[in-house]
Amino acid sequence: MIGKHIEKLTDTLFEKAIPPLARFGFTPNMLTLIGFFLNIGAAFLFARGKFFLAGLIVLFANAFDVLDGQLARRSGMVSAFGGFLDSVVDRYSDMMLLLGLIFYYARLGERLILFILGFALIGSIMTSYTRARAECIIPSCKVGFFERPERIVLIILGALLGKMEHALLLLAVFSNITVVHRVLYTHKVLTHIESEKEANGKEAGESTHTGEHSVH
Repeated sequence: MIGKHIEKLTDTLFEKAIPPLARFGFTPNMLTLIGFFLNIGAAFLFARGKFFLAGLIVLFANAFDVLDGQLARRSGMVSAFGGFLDSVVDRYSDMMLLLGLIFYYARLGERLILFILGFALIGSIMTSYTRARAECIIPSCKVGFFERPERIVLIILGALLGKMEHALLLLAVFSNITVVHRVLYTHKVLTHIESEKEANGKEAGESTHTGEHSVH
């Protein structure tokens, strides 16, 4: 989806930054945590209504989210824990940014925007959860066009262009559509798997039955 193109572009842009980071002793997990603390700072700025500056910091923070993966691959420091930490920190970062916006709009008494924000928050959590839960029972569930890169880009654009309300509405709608898409996809895959098992069971039963007749 869009996120894949964004990742390819950012990989190219930040490629030259990897050797200096490695020379100065930075590890992928350090970059992950730097990005996280930058996002916390952006959340405080959102809460105070300083959207443009917050948007710039979110943009900068997510550069580290790209760099940590690149550094891990280039330096051979890829680890299961690093991937786990990155996913956990990403979820916290997303929630912190939306929490900052909730504080801001709550202070203004904007009930409609708070309602939209609530659905945006739910969609952001459930997009990740449905994939994680689905992949416990099916091989893969990477479907859906509105994942984290798209959500972050939308928040950045909303902040920089002064269109945050529009961005949040799109986030609320499309993140929840992605959740529904993943639920339907998981149901489809499971139905297919169960049909194959049933068909294989029938074939096995017919083979056994044929064998019994041969004995007679």
